[in-house]
Amino acid sequence: MANILDIRRRIRSVTNTRQITKAMKMVSAAKLRRAQERALAARPYAQMLTSILKSLMERVDPYNPETGEVRHPLLVEREEKTILVMVVTGDKGLAGAFNTNICKTFQRALDFKPDKDIDVIAVGRKGRDFLRRRYPSGEPGGERKGRVQVVGEQIGIFNRAEFSHATEWANRLIDRYEKGQADSVYLLFNEFKSVIAQRIVLEQILPIHRLGERDILQAEALSVEARREAALAAARAGVSLREADTSEMDREAAEFGARKIEYIYEQPPEVLFAELLPKYLATQMYRALMESVAAEHAARMTAMDSATNNASEMIDSLTLAMNRARQAKITKEIIEIVSGAAAL
Repeated sequence: MANILDIRRRIRSVTNTRQITKAMKMVSAAKLRRAQERALAARPYAQMLTSILKSLMERVDPYNPETGEVRHPLLVEREEKTILVMVVTGDKGLAGAFNTNICKTFQRALDFKPDKDIDVIAVGRKGRDFLRRRYPSGEPGGERKGRVQVVGEQIGIFNRAEFSHATEWANRLIDRYEKGQADSVYLLFNEFKSVIAQRIVLEQILPIHRLGERDILQAEALSVEARREAALAAARAGVSLREADTSEMDREAAEFGARKIEYIYEQPPEVLFAELLPKYLATQMYRALMESVAAEHAARMTAMDSATNNASEMIDSLTLAMNRARQAKITKEIIEIVSGAAAL
């Protein structure tokens, strides 16, 4: 049986660990609330931008009447030979299976396009490290290093994700798409609606097929067990499980795009449409970043809640073992005293 002093040291160590995991859980819960607020605050802009573009589409012929070609390069559809995938993961660990599930989904997604060349951009340190270990690094448009190659990375933006980051990457993707370095662009991220309503999605963002409609190639939702653990963790941390009610906001944005009104624009509709379409792509990427940040905090909150509960159970088990060891020691001393007295 273990020494009582060793068990006490073990209990003290686990107690300190429990304090750390409990603090991390509360920090993640607070960051989750802020991330949800930021994602919700950006939604009216994205919806109104989509409605404006839909309204412009009714006034702009997307095809050149003389040549029959598509006016805007982001609407041009080509045969898929080279695919560009942006994989969005976190920069830190201790978030359960958050990063691992995204990386596994990417590997499974490769089976959907077995005969295509795939360029990968890694957003997040965990995804970058995972992809670097398995695939070579290459240059977009240069000599290929393999069917799957890593052509870009971005780390350290999760704690300070801004719309400027999304705009920068949207411009890079647009540049590569217009140069023909990619025939289609996909975004792999964790879609977040609430703590128990989230899923990993592989969404095509270029070329743009239908404004306001998402083209999702693959989606994987949380398991029943994962949802139950997330619900318990949210209840203990005081985080709401309900999705934000945006029905009124959605209705107003939909009405704007459906109104049969001839708006007077300061610029011709063709110019506005060409300028706003890249912003539409940037808003999609910003939404993916915000939802990934919220999903990471939710995953870390759940993981730290489980770690705290496991630490409490371990402390109870060690305390029981210590009491048994102490009782055995006392019993042994009594037996020795009685045996000594009987020998006299």
